[in-house]
Amino acid sequence: MKYAVKCWECGKEIDNPFLDECPSCHGNLTVEMDLSHLEGTSPADLRSRPLGVWRYEHFLPIRSEPVTLQEGGTPLYDCRKLAEEYGVRDLYVKFEGANPTGSFKDRGMTVGVSRAVELGCKVVGCASTGNTSASLAAYAAKAGLKCVVLLPSGKVASGKLAQAMFFGAKVITIDGNFDDALRVVKDLAHAGDLYMLNSVNPFRPEGQKTLCFEILDQMNFEVPDRIIYPVGNAANIWAGYKALKEWFELGWIDHMPIFTGVQAGGSAPLVNSFAHGQEDFKAIKDPETVATAIRIGNPASGKKALKAVYDTGGIMTAVSDREIIEAQFLLGRKEGVGVEPASAASLAGLKRLLDEGKISRREKVVCVCTGHVLKDPDTVMANCGKLLKTEATAEAVRKAIAN
Repeated sequence: MKYAVKCWECGKEIDNPFLDECPSCHGNLTVEMDLSHLEGTSPADLRSRPLGVWRYEHFLPIRSEPVTLQEGGTPLYDCRKLAEEYGVRDLYVKFEGANPTGSFKDRGMTVGVSRAVELGCKVVGCASTGNTSASLAAYAAKAGLKCVVLLPSGKVASGKLAQAMFFGAKVITIDGNFDDALRVVKDLAHAGDLYMLNSVNPFRPEGQKTLCFEILDQMNFEVPDRIIYPVGNAANIWAGYKALKEWFELGWIDHMPIFTGVQAGGSAPLVNSFAHGQEDFKAIKDPETVATAIRIGNPASGKKALKAVYDTGGIMTAVSDREIIEAQFLLGRKEGVGVEPASAASLAGLKRLLDEGKISRREKVVCVCTGHVLKDPDTVMANCGKLLKTEATAEAVRKAIAN
């Protein structure tokens, strides 16, 4: 497997495997795969392996036996009732909550932890709003590595915190937000205390590429008109764009889908930049939204995400917490699919853009839903209304049902 780690900004090749940014210009790093051995093949040639992350091993920069929990292979739901509700031709939901720890983070973590093992690392760590910590803790346990996670105090949903602790991570909450936690983890990584597995690690997005590979695989290699992502730290939408650029350059697809990103209104630095046609963004302090997984004011892959959107003629939009919760419950009650609030941002964004006439109702759209509803049970219960309580008789229950 041939690849090179390079600076995404200046193109400098990076030899030190422990760097998380370019030493020359401080730009983000990326992995460039040598795919010449796949010329003359087709994506159907991959189908000898089960659907999942490692079906696409030729696109992943791991040379050793991977650390895997059988991630990927998640459902692509044809949501016809929701499509009718929104007034769009075709609507599919890629449900990443079906991954081993309940979020898309498992795709990146199988590759990231496999890389840590290749390098002989003993301790891995991350900053997290929740899902990253849950995933890293599980994969570290599988690999026999020690795990340290830093979380913003009081800003992590209980389902995610429980997972990180359950899998044996050393969980430390800090006074500050996600961006503060990431700064501290970077300091620890630079000092050699741990191998950092946030998405600034260029190997993480390589695993996340497989989400888009699977979407096309499940659609029999027909390219949808548009793929909509919730956007927090922004590596996921970039990874999807990178994935399909690789397939496009191989000739496996003849055009790119439109990539569209959705942020929460209280945490929307990239939407602000998109509105002014800017290629860079200004971080915001103290982001706030009920969608904790995307409550990030300084997205590490923000410039990459903007490129993915601009290059494909896409859009960035922001939605309110109320729109997010309404979309979350509508998906659950129309289609029986339970996602956490951040996941529902993609659906809320679709509805907003349709209502504003910014995208066509004749499109075939895939909304990426990144995490399971049980990641944040407290928010669900807070929006479900009160439990009914009555006497233990059939008549009393009939009256309660009628009311």
